[in-house]
Amino acid sequence: MPVLTRLIPSPVVVDINAGALDDLAGLLADQRISNSGKLAIAISSGSGQALRERLAPVLPGADWYPVSDGTIDSAVKLADDIKGKQRYDAVVGLGGGKIIDVAKYAAARVGLPMVAVATNLSHDGLCSPVSILDNDNGRGSYGVPTPIAMVIDLDVIREAPIRFVRSGVGDAISNISAIADWELSHKIHGEPVDGLAAAMARTAGESVLRHPGGAGDDEFLTVLAEALVLSGIAMSISGDTRPSSGACHEISHAFDLLFPKRAASHGEQVGLGAAFAMYLRGAHEQSGYFAEVLRRHGLPVLPEEIGFSVDEFVKAVDYAPQTRPGRFTILEHLALSTDEIKDAYSDYAKAIGS
Repeated sequence: MPVLTRLIPSPVVVDINAGALDDLAGLLADQRISNSGKLAIAISSGSGQALRERLAPVLPGADWYPVSDGTIDSAVKLADDIKGKQRYDAVVGLGGGKIIDVAKYAAARVGLPMVAVATNLSHDGLCSPVSILDNDNGRGSYGVPTPIAMVIDLDVIREAPIRFVRSGVGDAISNISAIADWELSHKIHGEPVDGLAAAMARTAGESVLRHPGGAGDDEFLTVLAEALVLSGIAMSISGDTRPSSGACHEISHAFDLLFPKRAASHGEQVGLGAAFAMYLRGAHEQSGYFAEVLRRHGLPVLPEEIGFSVDEFVKAVDYAPQTRPGRFTILEHLALSTDEIKDAYSDYAKAIGS
C-alpha cells in the first residue's frame, strides 16, 4: 500500500510567550533564518517604532524601514527600498496587522522569507498566505507565502489597546460560521471541503469561543494567539480564505465598501456578521451563544453599537454577496430580499435580547 502524505505550508517556528522578543536574534540564528543578523525590518510609527529602541542594540546588522500605512503603494515602496540596499537574510514585519501585511507582500516581491512579529492580536492575517492592502478601488487581497516564523510576545500584546484583542476574538470566533458556510456549499454544490483545514479553523474558533478568560489573562491571550495562527495555517492548507471567511466576512467587506469612512474594526464587523449568519441558518441557540460571548468581550452584536442604523445594516447584508463573487454562503443560498433581511434582523435582535 503506498504511503501518501502532503506538505503543509506553515512557519518553521511559532514562539508565543511572555518575553519572546528578548531572544529574537537568537531564535532567528538557531532556526537558520538569519545567522548574519542582516534583516530588513518594517515598522509602524506606533508600537513598532517604540520597540525599535529596545531591539536595535541586539540587532546591529538590521536596517529599519518605517511604513506609513497599509496600502499597496507602501508595500511596493518597501520592496523597492529593500532591493536597493544590501543583501538581506529576511524581511521582518514588526507591528500590527497592516505592517505585517505590507511586509509579507514586500518580502514576496523581493523573494525573501518573512518573519512576523505581532504587536497586537487584531486578526488572523498575522500568519495567513494573504496580504490585505488598500488600493485605489478600496481594499484587495494578495496571495503571498506564509511567514517563515511567527513571534508573539505576550508582554507586548498586553500593552496594546484592548480593542485589538477584542477584534481578534471576533475574527477567531467567526471561523465557526465560515466553516458552516463551506459545508453548506459542499452540500448544495459539491464544493470540496478540505477536512484538515476545516478541522483546524473550527478548533481555533471553538477554543476562543469556549474559553472563560479575557484580555487580562495570559492563558486566554495564548489561546487567542494560537487560534489566529492556526487560522492562518488553515488558509495555507486550503489555498484560499475559505476556512475563515464566509457570510461573516462578506458582510464586513460590504461595510468597508459602502461606508469606508465609518467602518468599525474587522473583528467587530465579522463577529456581528457571524452571529447574524448563524441566526439566518437556523442555529438560533448557537447564535445566541455567539452574542453572549461577544458581549462578554465587549464586542458589538447589533449594528447600532458600531454606529450603523438598521437600514444601513440591511443594505450591507444585501450587498454582501457582491463582495466575493463565486463564494457560496448562507446569504447566497437564501437570497433574501431587503424586506426579508429586515424581518430576519428584527427576529435576530429580539432573540439575542436587544
